Amino acid sequence: MAIAKKAGAREVALEILTRVEERKSYSNLELKHVLDNTALSAPDIGLVTELVYGTIQRRNTLEHVLNQFLKGNKKMQNWVRELLLLSLYQIRYLDRVPERAAVHEAVEIAKRKGHQGIASLVNGVLRNVLRQPDIWDRLPNQPIAALALQGSHPEWLVKRWLKQYGEAETKLICHSNNLPPHPSVRVNTLKTSRDELLSQMAHGQLEGKASSLSPFGITFDGGNAANTRWFQEGYCTIQDESSMLVAPALGAKPGDRVLDACAAPGGKTTHIAELMGNEGEIIACDVHPHKEQLIRQTANRLGITIIKTVVSDALTLPDKELGTFDRILLDAPCTGFGVIRRKPDLKWNKSEKDIRDISTIQYKLLERVSSMLAPGGVMVYSTCTMEPEENQLLVEKFVAEHPSFELDRTLAEDLPAAVTAKLDSSQGYIQILPHHFQSDGFFIARLKRNM
Repeated sequence: MAIAKKAGAREVALEILTRVEERKSYSNLELKHVLDNTALSAPDIGLVTELVYGTIQRRNTLEHVLNQFLKGNKKMQNWVRELLLLSLYQIRYLDRVPERAAVHEAVEIAKRKGHQGIASLVNGVLRNVLRQPDIWDRLPNQPIAALALQGSHPEWLVKRWLKQYGEAETKLICHSNNLPPHPSVRVNTLKTSRDELLSQMAHGQLEGKASSLSPFGITFDGGNAANTRWFQEGYCTIQDESSMLVAPALGAKPGDRVLDACAAPGGKTTHIAELMGNEGEIIACDVHPHKEQLIRQTANRLGITIIKTVVSDALTLPDKELGTFDRILLDAPCTGFGVIRRKPDLKWNKSEKDIRDISTIQYKLLERVSSMLAPGGVMVYSTCTMEPEENQLLVEKFVAEHPSFELDRTLAEDLPAAVTAKLDSSQGYIQILPHHFQSDGFFIARLKRNM
C-alpha cells in the first residue's frame, strides 16, 4: 500500500496502522519512519500520532463493535479493516471530529485506495454504527470480558491485575493506560536549576511547569521538547517522571565507581552522573552497539565526561575484569506493562509466558551483576512493569537465596515526599502504578551488600 505524496493526516495514519498490522512491527518505529518521509504540519503530525496510538490502544473494543456489523465480510484487505477501525476510533473517542465528517473522509479514502464497492461497504458499516449508538454499551455477561472491553486491554492481563490489585485499581490502571502521556524533561543540574530553566521557558518556545513527582522534572501540556534550544544545548533531556526517581534511589556520591548494567539510551546513566557532580566513574553497558552510541551522544550533549561505555551482554560483565563497584544500577529488561501509554502494542503482543520467560532472565542478570558489587555497596534493581514476578517477588527471592544481600529499608530517605506520602517503601522497594501520578508504571528496589 503506497502512500500518496500529499496525503492527509487520516490517510497517513491508515498507512502506519496497516504497516503495523501486516509487518507485526512497533507502532512508534513505523510512526517515525512515515512521519520522517511525509510533509505534514505540526497539527497534522499531532493528529496522526493520536489516531495511530488511539486506534491501537482501543483495538479490542473497536474490533468488538466492528465485528457485529461485518457479518459475512470479516475477511477483507488489511487496509480496509484498519480504515474502519480508525474511523470508529474517531467516532467514539475524538469529540472534536464530527461523526459524519469521519464517515465522509473514510469513504473518500476508500474510493482513492480501492473502488466503489469498498467505499459502499465502509459507508454502510459506519452509518449503521451511527444509527445504533448503544452498540458501544453492549458488553458480554462475563465480568472479566466486559472489563477487558470497557478498558481496552486483553482479558488475560485484566484477569491478572484483578487478582493482584483488585477491581478498583484495575479499572484505574486501564483508564490511565489509555490516556496520552504528557511530555516531560529532566533538568541538567550541571548547567542550570529547575527554577532558572522554568523562567527561561516562560519566555521561549515551551512553557512548562514543575513536576509534582520529581524535583528534577518539568512537564508540558504538549509540544516537542527535543526541538528546543534548551534540549539541543544540553540544559535538559527527555525522561518520564517515574524514571527520574531511579538515580536518586541509587544514592551515588561524587567520586564513586558506578556500573549501569543495561544503560541505553542513557537517561538514568546521565542522571546518576549529574547527581555525582560529574566526579567519579560510571561504566555504562549495553548489548547493542548502536544503543551504546546513543549513551555517548546523550552524555556529550549534556556535557558529562565521567561515563565510559561498554558493548556487552550484562550476563557476561563479570567476565570482563571490570573490578568492583560502589553502586550498581540494573534497570532490567522487562515486559514493559508500565509504559503501555507510550507503547500500546505491548498489551496485544505479550503473553503470560513472556512474564515467566523474562523473569528467569531478570533473576540471572541480578545474580550475575550483583557479584560485582563491593561489600558495603548499594544496588538498585528497577523495571518499567507492574508484574510481581518481575519485581517484588523476584527481589525477595534473591535476598532469601543470597544472605550477603538485604533490601534497604531506608529507601524512603531518597524518595520525594510525593512518593512516600502515597506509597509504602518500608520493605525496601516501591511499585508505582500508572494512575498514581499519571506517569509510567515503575518498580524500584534498593539492596545492600553486607559482605
